[in-house]
Amino acid sequence: MKVGVLTAALQELTPRAVRDPDPDRAIEEWVEFARELDAGYIQLSAALHPSESDVPPEAMLDPVANTLDLRKPFDKDRARRVEAALKANGIGLSDIGYFDNMLHHDAGVRRRKHEFMVRVFDAAVLLGVNAVCGFVGRNQQRSMDQNLLDFEAQFVPLLKAAKSRGLTYRVEQCPMAGWTTGDNWHNNIAYTPGTWIALHRICEQHGVGDEFRIHYDPSHAILMGQDTRSIFQYLKDTGYNFLIGGFHVKGQVIDSKGVAAWGYGGQTVERGDWVGGRPSENPADQLNAWKKHTVFTEHELPGTARHDPLAYLQNRTVDWLDHQLAARELLQLDVANTHLVVEHEYPKARLQDRERLKPILQGSLAFVRRVDEAAACMFALQHDVLAAQGIAVQGVGRQAYRS
Repeated sequence: MKVGVLTAALQELTPRAVRDPDPDRAIEEWVEFARELDAGYIQLSAALHPSESDVPPEAMLDPVANTLDLRKPFDKDRARRVEAALKANGIGLSDIGYFDNMLHHDAGVRRRKHEFMVRVFDAAVLLGVNAVCGFVGRNQQRSMDQNLLDFEAQFVPLLKAAKSRGLTYRVEQCPMAGWTTGDNWHNNIAYTPGTWIALHRICEQHGVGDEFRIHYDPSHAILMGQDTRSIFQYLKDTGYNFLIGGFHVKGQVIDSKGVAAWGYGGQTVERGDWVGGRPSENPADQLNAWKKHTVFTEHELPGTARHDPLAYLQNRTVDWLDHQLAARELLQLDVANTHLVVEHEYPKARLQDRERLKPILQGSLAFVRRVDEAAACMFALQHDVLAAQGIAVQGVGRQAYRS
């Protein structure tokens, strides 16, 4: 697969005082950094500029980065500048990622996000990529069933805009449990295969089924007590194993002590995001909403978690080799043209220091590439070489839905 890295891995590679006046400088420096990392590709992170966002930076735990700055129009001249940097460094562009709530209940806020997403679409076309990556989101004031109606009314038009530009919209399935100070756990309705299928059926009714795909991230499966192989098997069994079109490579390590205290619902009371019986207006307090899941789990940068086979069996962390084998065995993939994007959110290693972070990302990218190569060799040996000679594969392997 094509191994790359999301540019949000180092938000401040280019200081804001430098990149704000020169909006494409951050991309050029990230492309150079990607070459040093031996990344191959970058997933270009876009986001509303801090001066335009409805969420204060102090309230954001998930790393976001406006490496692609779209305050001003991204035109052909800007595209040529970015393409020159990519060519000079031998780096490819997988897609553009903009992760935000596209079903926000406030019509004005939602409109700004949708307008920004369309600007992302236009930039993707100018840069010659065929996909964007993001969330669906959720209307916090409505039930999940009502959100299906919101999806049809508000998100399908975005998919039609993507289709008119020859783009696919790949949805990352993070539930975004700490996105708000409310009690909702699922704040991105496209969080699991059951809803992917429901949403895809709506898309098909409006002629945009081919434009709706999933950018699968195994960390979110672990967060919800699922495992990758069973998810892929479920998609195959239901005839939807074509839905996954790309991957974020990010793990999740479950803390058994946190599960003992709070269960998989996370911390429900006394988080510190509410003061005096109502949501705090202090952004620093609002950050505590993320205890819904950080109290029992922590993200893994691939290769940084202890090798723990027992944890694999208990779905407490990701078995990367089985992840890559399951993708080949159960999904409809053009493997050679599928992107495997390393997303760095391991809190203790989220350093905003280029020289310190560089060997960490180099090691993680090398690990991911070698695991993928090992999976490719193992798959070919078992499914091609042995099969061609009528020789059975040894033993009984991991089975989907196995308790």
